[in-house]
Amino acid sequence: MHPDLKNISEHMREIGLGLLSQAQVNACFWSYKNNLDEGIFAVIQAAHAAEILIKAAIAEQHPLLIFSQLPKSINANGDLLDFESLFESGRTLEYNELPERLWATTGYKIQELSTFNSFGKLRNGIQHFAVPDEELSIIATEFIYKVIDPILEHFWGLYAVEYCDDEELEENLIPVLINRGINFRYPEKWKEYVDEAKKESSKD
Repeated sequence: MHPDLKNISEHMREIGLGLLSQAQVNACFWSYKNNLDEGIFAVIQAAHAAEILIKAAIAEQHPLLIFSQLPKSINANGDLLDFESLFESGRTLEYNELPERLWATTGYKIQELSTFNSFGKLRNGIQHFAVPDEELSIIATEFIYKVIDPILEHFWGLYAVEYCDDEELEENLIPVLINRGINFRYPEKWKEYVDEAKKESSKD
């Protein structure tokens, strides 16, 4: 394997976590600066985050497993398949192809497969056609904690709740999740914030 390909998985994981952090901001918080519903961006970013994180998990087995089409040796620069050739001629798996490849390469099955598939269709519809009259922020939040969070737990021992671009996310994000009735995992160090948010929610 060409040395250029060795860090693909790690790079993709960081990109996926960054997209997740942005998706949670748009799913859970409102800004007067945006003319469009933040839920639109939340759906697009959450779907993209899931796609990249799944590819990162697959690429840990071997980076070429995320490709559906590879360059031919005649087009490669040198004896080994390199990053530049992949960038020019390779084609990665489509969103709907990822669950089966993830299972085949790692043994992990996405339990909420219908949620994964319907969310992909929702993302495509928003990008290419129109915005449906639905609670997109709620749908995106549910997707993050039903689909993305279990992937983070299984492959890297991470918590989705820790990836949100907010300086005080323990105090700001947790109450939103609780008020929306979202079941979420959290690190033990956050227990006091969760308990306090539940107490405040019960008063409403």
